[in-house]
Amino acid sequence: MNKERLPRWGWLVVGLFLAVLGSNLLNLLVLVPAVLPEVYRSITVIAAMAPVLIYVGIWYDEERQPYWTQSRTKIIGDVLFVVTGAILGSAIALVTLVGVGLPGTVLDILAMSAGFLLAWGLFWWRNPELYAVDLEP
Repeated sequence: MNKERLPRWGWLVVGLFLAVLGSNLLNLLVLVPAVLPEVYRSITVIAAMAPVLIYVGIWYDEERQPYWTQSRTKIIGDVLFVVTGAILGSAIALVTLVGVGLPGTVLDILAMSAGFLLAWGLFWWRNPELYAVDLEP
Protein backbone atom coordinates (compact mmCIF):
# COMPACT_ATOMS: atom_id res chain seq x y z
CA MET A 1 0.00 0.00 0.00
CA ASN A 2 1.25 3.42 -0.94
CA LYS A 3 1.18 5.80 2.03
CA GLU A 4 1.11 8.80 -0.27
CA ARG A 5 -2.17 7.78 -1.91
CA LEU A 6 -4.16 9.14 1.06
CA PRO A 7 -3.31 11.44 3.93
CA ARG A 8 -2.99 9.92 7.38
CA TRP A 9 -6.58 10.76 8.30
CA GLY A 10 -7.77 9.09 5.08
CA TRP A 11 -6.08 5.82 5.99
CA LEU A 12 -7.53 6.14 9.47
CA VAL A 13 -11.06 6.60 8.12
CA VAL A 14 -10.71 3.64 5.74
CA GLY A 15 -9.30 1.43 8.51
CA LEU A 16 -11.96 2.43 11.03
CA PHE A 17 -14.72 1.87 8.46
CA LEU A 18 -13.44 -1.64 7.72
CA ALA A 19 -13.05 -2.37 11.45
CA VAL A 20 -16.63 -1.27 12.15
CA LEU A 21 -17.94 -3.24 9.20
CA GLY A 22 -16.14 -6.41 10.31
CA SER A 23 -17.12 -6.09 13.95
CA ASN A 24 -20.77 -5.47 13.08
CA LEU A 25 -20.75 -8.58 10.88
CA LEU A 26 -19.34 -10.51 13.84
CA ASN A 27 -22.08 -9.09 16.04
CA LEU A 28 -24.78 -9.94 13.51
CA LEU A 29 -23.64 -13.45 12.65
CA VAL A 30 -22.19 -14.69 15.94
CA LEU A 31 -23.06 -12.58 18.96
CA VAL A 32 -26.73 -11.77 18.26
CA PRO A 33 -27.60 -15.48 17.98
CA ALA A 34 -25.59 -16.03 21.19
CA VAL A 35 -27.95 -13.53 22.90
CA LEU A 36 -25.38 -10.93 23.87
CA PRO A 37 -27.27 -7.92 25.25
CA GLU A 38 -27.34 -5.01 22.83
CA VAL A 39 -25.59 -2.60 25.17
CA TYR A 40 -22.47 -4.81 25.19
CA ARG A 41 -22.21 -5.17 21.40
CA SER A 42 -20.17 -1.98 21.19
CA ILE A 43 -17.28 -3.86 22.85
CA THR A 44 -16.53 -5.71 19.61
CA VAL A 45 -16.55 -2.45 17.65
CA ILE A 46 -14.18 -0.83 20.14
CA ALA A 47 -11.89 -3.88 20.12
CA ALA A 48 -11.72 -3.78 16.31
CA MET A 49 -11.09 -0.03 16.17
CA ALA A 50 -8.31 0.11 18.78
CA PRO A 51 -5.60 -1.58 16.68
CA VAL A 52 -6.48 0.67 13.74
CA LEU A 53 -6.04 3.81 15.83
CA ILE A 54 -2.63 2.67 17.07
CA TYR A 55 -1.19 0.92 14.03
CA VAL A 56 -2.12 3.47 11.35
CA GLY A 57 0.05 5.99 13.18
CA ILE A 58 2.94 3.56 13.52
CA TRP A 59 2.68 2.56 9.87
CA TYR A 60 2.42 6.15 8.64
CA ASP A 61 5.11 7.86 10.79
CA GLU A 62 8.63 7.51 9.41
CA GLU A 63 10.28 7.76 12.84
CA ARG A 64 8.31 4.73 14.04
CA GLN A 65 9.23 2.42 11.17
CA PRO A 66 11.81 0.47 13.23
CA TYR A 67 8.84 -1.08 15.04
CA TRP A 68 8.21 -3.27 11.98
CA THR A 69 11.70 -4.81 12.19
CA GLN A 70 10.76 -6.63 15.40
CA SER A 71 9.77 -10.27 15.29
CA ARG A 72 6.28 -11.18 14.12
CA THR A 73 5.68 -12.86 17.46
CA LYS A 74 6.27 -9.57 19.28
CA ILE A 75 3.99 -7.66 16.90
CA ILE A 76 1.22 -10.28 17.24
CA GLY A 77 1.62 -10.12 21.02
CA ASP A 78 1.27 -6.34 20.85
CA VAL A 79 -1.91 -6.63 18.79
CA LEU A 80 -3.32 -9.13 21.29
CA PHE A 81 -2.48 -6.75 24.15
CA VAL A 82 -4.22 -3.89 22.32
CA VAL A 83 -7.36 -5.91 21.59
CA THR A 84 -7.46 -7.34 25.11
CA GLY A 85 -7.00 -3.90 26.62
CA ALA A 86 -9.80 -2.48 24.49
CA ILE A 87 -12.13 -5.33 25.46
CA LEU A 88 -11.32 -5.08 29.17
CA GLY A 89 -11.44 -1.28 29.34
CA SER A 90 -14.72 -0.95 27.48
CA ALA A 91 -16.31 -3.88 29.33
CA ILE A 92 -15.36 -2.47 32.72
CA ALA A 93 -16.79 0.93 31.75
CA LEU A 94 -20.02 -0.58 30.44
CA VAL A 95 -20.55 -2.90 33.39
CA THR A 96 -19.96 0.00 35.77
CA LEU A 97 -22.22 2.48 33.99
CA VAL A 98 -25.02 0.41 32.43
CA GLY A 99 -27.41 0.79 35.38
CA VAL A 100 -26.80 4.51 35.89
CA GLY A 101 -29.38 5.55 33.29
CA LEU A 102 -27.12 7.34 30.82
CA PRO A 103 -28.13 7.47 27.15
CA GLY A 104 -26.66 4.77 24.91
CA THR A 105 -24.49 7.20 22.97
CA VAL A 106 -22.89 8.50 26.17
CA LEU A 107 -22.28 4.93 27.34
CA ASP A 108 -20.61 4.09 24.04
CA ILE A 109 -18.39 7.18 24.16
CA LEU A 110 -17.32 6.45 27.74
CA ALA A 111 -16.69 2.80 26.86
CA MET A 112 -14.63 3.85 23.83
CA SER A 113 -12.59 6.23 25.94
CA ALA A 114 -11.88 3.59 28.57
CA GLY A 115 -11.16 0.88 25.99
CA PHE A 116 -8.86 3.02 23.86
CA LEU A 117 -6.99 4.39 26.86
CA LEU A 118 -6.34 0.94 28.31
CA ALA A 119 -5.39 -0.45 24.88
CA TRP A 120 -2.95 2.37 24.19
CA GLY A 121 -1.60 2.16 27.73
CA LEU A 122 -0.83 -1.53 27.32
CA PHE A 123 0.77 -0.88 23.93
CA TRP A 124 2.89 1.91 25.36
CA TRP A 125 3.87 -0.31 28.31
CA ARG A 126 5.18 -2.92 25.86
CA ASN A 127 6.81 -0.37 23.52
CA PRO A 128 7.95 2.71 25.48
CA GLU A 129 10.83 3.31 23.05
CA LEU A 130 8.35 4.24 20.29
CA TYR A 131 7.16 7.24 22.27
CA ALA A 132 10.43 8.23 23.93
CA VAL A 133 11.24 11.90 23.48
CA ASP A 134 14.85 12.85 22.88
CA LEU A 135 15.36 15.91 25.06
CA GLU A 136 18.92 16.60 23.93
CA PRO A 137 19.30 18.98 20.95
